[in-house]
Amino acid sequence: MDEAILEIRDLHVLYKTDLAVNYAVNGIDLSLRKGECLGLVGETGAGKTTTALSLLRLLPPQSGKITQGSIRFQDAEIMELTEADMRLLRGNRISMIFQDPMTSLNPVLKVGEQIGEALRLHTKGSKENLEQRVEEMLEMVGIPAARKNEYPHQFSGGMKQRVVIAIALSCNPELLIADEPTTALDVTIQAQILDMMYELKEKLGTSMILITHDLAVVAENCDLVAIMYAGEIIERGTAEDLFTACRHHPYTEGLFNSVPDINDRAERLKPIDGLMPDPADLPAGCPFHPRCPKRLPQCDRKKPEAVSFGSHQIKCHLFRQEEDSYAAID
Repeated sequence: MDEAILEIRDLHVLYKTDLAVNYAVNGIDLSLRKGECLGLVGETGAGKTTTALSLLRLLPPQSGKITQGSIRFQDAEIMELTEADMRLLRGNRISMIFQDPMTSLNPVLKVGEQIGEALRLHTKGSKENLEQRVEEMLEMVGIPAARKNEYPHQFSGGMKQRVVIAIALSCNPELLIADEPTTALDVTIQAQILDMMYELKEKLGTSMILITHDLAVVAENCDLVAIMYAGEIIERGTAEDLFTACRHHPYTEGLFNSVPDINDRAERLKPIDGLMPDPADLPAGCPFHPRCPKRLPQCDRKKPEAVSFGSHQIKCHLFRQEEDSYAAID
């Protein structure tokens, strides 16, 4: 088995303001091997984007802080690198596609210049070679090379996202982080963009972290899945574990129940009651217990430990006794 390209251990991140301390990420562990795609799923405010920004040390310097944990990429401990080392890493070995393509591009620079900027910073070669590579990247993402001298306002939303992907992949990164890359796009363009990203990942052998709300996207594109809630990973496993297992965290069940099903003739969806807790005032015990329809007496005072069923892990008190039975059978 290949060694992990990325190892995150006990990561804690907070945002400190004059009014409050927000505990955004609270002790998560993640592992990713070469060529794998990890789907990071959860509601807005779960800590998904903060986790991604932590990998590149792009948290806001005035308020964001990693207080504990280890982020190891290949042979490097991210927390120990200098800022100069991080500049060499960002956009080269690790790239990120940010949420909104409309604001990710510089409106006064031609798209070819923006793709070329990453190449100039991280690769060596003549001006002719650089221009050729820019044209290759545009063609790779389905944009005619002749459009390299056009400005972002001359492109549609889907085409802008293709340009952003071309920038992210221009240096053949070992790890690509895609933060809800299709949020602002219509459904047809979403499918085209995701198909293209998956094909490029397979072609280049890139590992990927895909941050999304969409379980259908996860089912189609991801090898591994981690469900985040209130800064914690409450369920993890392979995509097969998540979509075929009979056991799920109550929160994950709620996510599934919130998805329309053409075979279910119910008049209404069944959303999860309540709201994500305030990160400045997280509840004691299990963070999901105020919203959980299956909560037990200990849920409001004792944090659950991860329960394992093979490669499938669930952080919930409901499954502790069942885990012991499973281990005995196994």
